[in-house]
Amino acid sequence: MKKTFLIMAITTAGISFGQNKIQYPETKKGETVDVYFDTKVNDPYRWLEDDRSAETGAWVQAENKVTYAYLDKIPFRDALKKRMETLWNYEKIGAPSTEGKYTYYSKNNGLQNQSVIYRKGSDGKEEVFLDPNTFSKDGTTSLGGMDFSKDGSKAAYSISEGGSDWRKVIIIDAVSKKVLEDTLVDVKFSGISWHGNEGFYYSSYDKPKGSELSAKTDQHKLYFHKLGTSQKDDKLIFGADQKRRYVGGYVTEDDRYLVISASNSTYGNELYIKDLTVANSPIVTIVDNFNSDNSIIENEGSKLFIETDLNAPNKRVVTVDVSNPKPENWKDFIKETQNILSPSTGGGYFFANYTKDAVSLVQQYDYSGKLVREIKLPAVGTAGGFGGKKHEKTLYYSFTNYTTPGTIYSLEPKSGKSEIYQKPVVDFKSEDYESKQVFYTSKDGTKIPMIITYKKGLKLNGKNPTILYGYGGFNISLTPAFSIANAVWMENGGVYAVANLRGGGEYGKKWHDAGTKLQKQNVFDDFIAAGEYLIAQKYTSSDFLAIRGGSNGGLLVGTVMTQRPDLMKVALPAVGVMDMLRYHTFTAGAGWAYDYGTAQDNKEMFEYLKGYSPVQNVKAGVKYPATMVTTGDHDDRVVPAHSFKFAAELQEKQTGDNPVLIRIDVKAGHGAGKSVAASIQENVDVQAFTLYNMGFTALPKK
Repeated sequence: MKKTFLIMAITTAGISFGQNKIQYPETKKGETVDVYFDTKVNDPYRWLEDDRSAETGAWVQAENKVTYAYLDKIPFRDALKKRMETLWNYEKIGAPSTEGKYTYYSKNNGLQNQSVIYRKGSDGKEEVFLDPNTFSKDGTTSLGGMDFSKDGSKAAYSISEGGSDWRKVIIIDAVSKKVLEDTLVDVKFSGISWHGNEGFYYSSYDKPKGSELSAKTDQHKLYFHKLGTSQKDDKLIFGADQKRRYVGGYVTEDDRYLVISASNSTYGNELYIKDLTVANSPIVTIVDNFNSDNSIIENEGSKLFIETDLNAPNKRVVTVDVSNPKPENWKDFIKETQNILSPSTGGGYFFANYTKDAVSLVQQYDYSGKLVREIKLPAVGTAGGFGGKKHEKTLYYSFTNYTTPGTIYSLEPKSGKSEIYQKPVVDFKSEDYESKQVFYTSKDGTKIPMIITYKKGLKLNGKNPTILYGYGGFNISLTPAFSIANAVWMENGGVYAVANLRGGGEYGKKWHDAGTKLQKQNVFDDFIAAGEYLIAQKYTSSDFLAIRGGSNGGLLVGTVMTQRPDLMKVALPAVGVMDMLRYHTFTAGAGWAYDYGTAQDNKEMFEYLKGYSPVQNVKAGVKYPATMVTTGDHDDRVVPAHSFKFAAELQEKQTGDNPVLIRIDVKAGHGAGKSVAASIQENVDVQAFTLYNMGFTALPKK
């Protein structure tokens, strides 16, 4: 139905709105009804799930026309974009790695849509090795991943077109850069791992019937591609006997073993190993169930080093001999602690990267398990890297926090000497800003950490525009990291707050599990309590609070804005999982059931999901916050139908003056590989929409 809203002239904190008349596109309603455990559920916008239909395409165009017409009228949008581009325009160089006779690294001169891969030989001369900006004219084709043969003479790299998770793999002679053979197609959720110089392992699904962007894919398989042969002749290594949703294979650095991981959900995996030095050797089972997360991170001959959370919710590293690798024979190498472990290896050492209250603490161990040193980090923040080949004399790691642009450090693991390798030059005065970690109390009494970042001298008067960001799922930790978009937000007087909600990985498996299935409401309660804390402490008020999150975080925003529409002025759900009754029927969505459960599990699970699912909980007669839903038409991870249906429900039922828009990126996916130009424009539009709906007609004076 058509809805016309007349936004009346109102005053918020003395800042006046103009009048804006929004006429939303007509969105027809169908009569689809599903029945779950004798309960009927209407799904009037089911037709929007057909991403191949002309009708859906026309709806997307009509919605974008309305959205961009609204955004075009925001008076300070161009000024915001100019500042965003200026700040974004600095040289970015990645950590180097040596492959064969060359040292490779990525570099972006500032505003290039995709970073370029460069290399240097023994003469020190720099040359372009691979330029993803040449893949497509509009920057929508991106580099997925790249791996070199053992001697560095050959390389295979994957590309993503339009942001899709489906990949093509191109094989080249690394010295001459010439393409060697036909492109591999239909590769998905896959690494590339070479065995010697003869070929590599990769994973994929059979191409689904129906739309490749939305149809269900649930049987992942591991293949070996031998150079010089056709893809149709690739050897199926694992995954034919029974369905597993995620299968991956990688070869150990010494080229001796193939390690296979298989899982049906985003938590818990089987673990297998195969001796590649023995012809027709069997695949040996190490872990035969999905009750724990396990991966082989190193081997020393037949001695395996395994990262696991089996009987160790915060993770540990164990050792075992490949001749008898079952868990009952595992011995502790790096024991579990009260902090969350993420180990890596390089330069002949192990590095235990711990997360302690959402920030990094790093310790170095030798191969006997002896603690060598704690790595002194430059400040409180997030450190990553500490990986490399066993023989390398120099390793690299990155460091960042909410006020410090990502800086790369070199590390000599033998001596412990560390120094800056690459420090970006950014037009941002980090010393003028501060981050503060607080612990607030959620609904059930649980203490939740949150880091609040803002310009020094902030007045706690309840009038500061604030973005509260969260995720709360899939064991993922939100740790401090610099963002140009957030820097611009704070320059304009904004507060940026990140809450470390249950469901994440900040405090290990127990913290994760406390935000899953029938405990998912804990995540929403944690986020609501974060907003209430910011208001109570007068960082902001409901008139100046925006909530933001993407993917599982989009679900978070969609749920919280429907449960507590009074809490915030602006809601910004991105690529969200919005239909909890049907998420598992699209692409690889069924693999998220460890976190969510499904509506088919049982009546209790169905009723719980229906009780918070954003699409099913938009109510008529409710004044929802100003909302801009964002998604991409090529998102084949969280299909855009989630966002389409949620936006349609909101536009139909919204009461009051707040706008409800949906911004749909064309030829874009879930986010990975998005061009710099597209990223800048999206961030500009999000911030412009947010400030405008908080009552700003001009950017604050600095």
